[in-house]
Amino acid sequence: MAILPFLSSRTRHSVLRGPLREAGRRALLSPAAPTYVHSPARPAEHTPTLPSTEFSSTGHRRPPPLDWTGAGARMISSSVGISHTRYGSTNHTLNSHKRFYWVPRPQRPSYRPGAGVATNEAHQSVNDSFEVQRRTFGSAAEPIQRNPAYSVLNPDDVSYFKSILGNNGVVQDKDRVAVANVDWMGKYKGASQLLLLPKSTNEVSKILAYCDSRRLAVVPQGGNTGLVGGSVPVHDEVIVNLGGMDKIVSFDNVNGILTCEAGCVLENLSTFVENEGFIMPLDLGAKGSCQIGGNISTNAGGLRFIRYGSLHGNVLGLEVVLANGTVLDMLTTLRKDNTGYDLKHLFVGSEGSLGIVTKVAILTPAKLPSTNVAFLSCNDYMSCQKLLLAARRSLGEIISAFEFMDRQCIDLAMTHLEGVHNPLPNLPYKFYVLIETTGSDESYDKAKLEAFLLRSMEDGLVTDGVIAQDISQASNFWRIREGISEASVKVGAVYKYDLSIPVEKLYDIVEEMRSRVIWQKYWVMATLVMGICI
Repeated sequence: MAILPFLSSRTRHSVLRGPLREAGRRALLSPAAPTYVHSPARPAEHTPTLPSTEFSSTGHRRPPPLDWTGAGARMISSSVGISHTRYGSTNHTLNSHKRFYWVPRPQRPSYRPGAGVATNEAHQSVNDSFEVQRRTFGSAAEPIQRNPAYSVLNPDDVSYFKSILGNNGVVQDKDRVAVANVDWMGKYKGASQLLLLPKSTNEVSKILAYCDSRRLAVVPQGGNTGLVGGSVPVHDEVIVNLGGMDKIVSFDNVNGILTCEAGCVLENLSTFVENEGFIMPLDLGAKGSCQIGGNISTNAGGLRFIRYGSLHGNVLGLEVVLANGTVLDMLTTLRKDNTGYDLKHLFVGSEGSLGIVTKVAILTPAKLPSTNVAFLSCNDYMSCQKLLLAARRSLGEIISAFEFMDRQCIDLAMTHLEGVHNPLPNLPYKFYVLIETTGSDESYDKAKLEAFLLRSMEDGLVTDGVIAQDISQASNFWRIREGISEASVKVGAVYKYDLSIPVEKLYDIVEEMRSRVIWQKYWVMATLVMGICI
């Protein structure tokens, strides 16, 4: 497949299997020497020379550790996610995103001294060496060194970009570039000197093809609303912002299929489809700024996950530009298509590491006329878990959101958000839950919700609660939930982690964090607000 040379530049465990097999399962790699994955598409002059195969004292072939430091494969970061730099040079990147990687364990002898044949223990040792382990990238004190294999931007590069984008599409103004160099949280800052603003897939293709030939590092950027620094440069990468690609291509108002460019702002899309009688399958607190291309690149879950699931189930087709400028057209609008490989799922959640999403075809659910929102309190986390189970059983098809918060989150929102009011001001409760239902019969849905709340209070799951009586109250409930991230920034430094943990273990990490870290009068806020996604 034509895509494989590009895929080989990413060190995910699924991509590494081929090179690991070629090196032999007897290879003993130290953590300091990750496997280099050679891209056949790279010109010969950029190909690093690998060490020759060695032989052990027992006469068995033993490939040496492969050299990673000379690799020059260019990586692309997401609009919200992992940085563009290679795993080998960013072992301590400033991102806080989690993925599975091949992490070799410390070297162990594969053969007993003097033995000509590996024993069972040796086989087990080798198998352990290639065990897939969880590797978490967290904020680190160690500086990230710029990879010298990447080229430095020069005036000829700028002239070329102006020839394809025009003067307005090439931004060198220090103030405008400075804004694009800093993430929304203000934690990560790059040193890019160039911001490109393409307006078409063809322009994106030309940019990436040129950067690939010149070995210029690139970081795609959407709304720059990410919380882990993936949408800003690490060093002096060229920023490719897709904000100018904001056109709606088409809308099928029979099947509810929206086709648009990747730079469309989520809130604008929501307004458009709502006027047509539909809704977007995802809703985020950052919907006023985030772009659909970035949402797809990070597989954003959002506030409607419990009802409509992940974007893997809602995205029907994509158009993607690969690192060498190749345009991959997968922009189908068919809900069922068994013709060949379904490659679009490789790019949903790939965080820009495989290419830049330029167009999207997405399925939008019908807009239902009845919406009810309840704000409840619980005494303990076990009650929250039981309430979730009861809600799924009693509310069934009408439940559209179940959001859990603790008291610290509510205090944070009440203190630092303007215009919000505590729906339950009488007593401070330990835990709060926001439940939203959407259906087709307003009186039936509201009666069903009220009956559920009454049973929950009788069973001791809910201590107090209120149902929004109008759109203003419902908006206030959601403003509290959506504004917690905004409020946390006003307190001080914030670390964001998107954790996937079994529901019964979800709050354990909060208590563990609080037992270890206290900052002034505020407990650690990371992981305290969670949408239950099951």
